[in-house]
Amino acid sequence: MNDREDLFMQGSGQEQYVAFGINREQYAIRIYDIHEIIKIQAVTAIPNVKPYVKGVINLRGRIVPVISLRTLFGMEEAEPTKASRIVVVHHLEDTVGIMVDYVSKVTTFTDIQPPPERVGGVQGGFFTGIGLADSGLAGILKLDEVLLHE
Repeated sequence: MNDREDLFMQGSGQEQYVAFGINREQYAIRIYDIHEIIKIQAVTAIPNVKPYVKGVINLRGRIVPVISLRTLFGMEEAEPTKASRIVVVHHLEDTVGIMVDYVSKVTTFTDIQPPPERVGGVQGGFFTGIGLADSGLAGILKLDEVLLHE
């Protein structure tokens, strides 16, 4: 068994998530939707895009758009830190980078509840649910809404 298979086997069959933060708020994405997690790099701005689209990066020869959850969720922008990351996800036929303040861990949730209409000032439609783990609550992102938001 390789390291990747071992990572998926932890949690005895429960679905795993990668937990990350923006400000003091916790979010999560299903681990199998994530392609990789990279350090922040130079993002090339592109004109006439939604404000939450920061631009594009060159990821080993592939052009990948990068979005800011801070902007999408109506939070104040902040300068990236050493802990900031770009979570690269595969969604439908696309690869998209999501800027986050930090990535905390791989986790499973003991319980997942339906999201309320608003989660900390953010529309509940951005979430598939609210996960309860030993470390607290996390909004589980609905990639369809986050990446295809109009």
